[in-house]
Amino acid sequence: MKTVLKTLTCAAILGTLAWSAQADKATEGAIKARQSLMQIYSFNLGKLGAMAKGEADYDADLAAALAKNLLAAAQMDNRLMWPQGSGNDAYADKTRAMPAIWTTYPKVSEKHAALTAAAEKLAAVAGNGLDAVKTNLGAVGGGCKGCHDDFRAPKS
Repeated sequence: MKTVLKTLTCAAILGTLAWSAQADKATEGAIKARQSLMQIYSFNLGKLGAMAKGEADYDADLAAALAKNLLAAAQMDNRLMWPQGSGNDAYADKTRAMPAIWTTYPKVSEKHAALTAAAEKLAAVAGNGLDAVKTNLGAVGGGCKGCHDDFRAPKS
């Protein structure tokens, strides 16, 4: 009887450890996915920003494509990339996302809506000239900054 009890206890412990490792792997995958999404934002914003600053020639077709990419990224349903408990309190070596993201969710949603609205405006006009890009690019950057200021820890 003691052997059966020990075997069942060991199996339960191993099962719990395996489940925990699988949960960590899924959470780390979600963190990587959202970091990849931020890279997509950064890449497209960087190219548009270079045009706006005169560091790259304005190209209407490219500007329109970059702005549409930003809009597509902003409109993507990314809820699975933000599982509860995937903040820097639990994964400090992997993310700068602060736990406030999950405790003030309506605020995060509002900021994301502002980013999406700014990306929509930019996508509608980016191919219409450099002035249109310059006029609308700041609002997209401000949308990014809105979340980063409140919900991303500074680099250490």
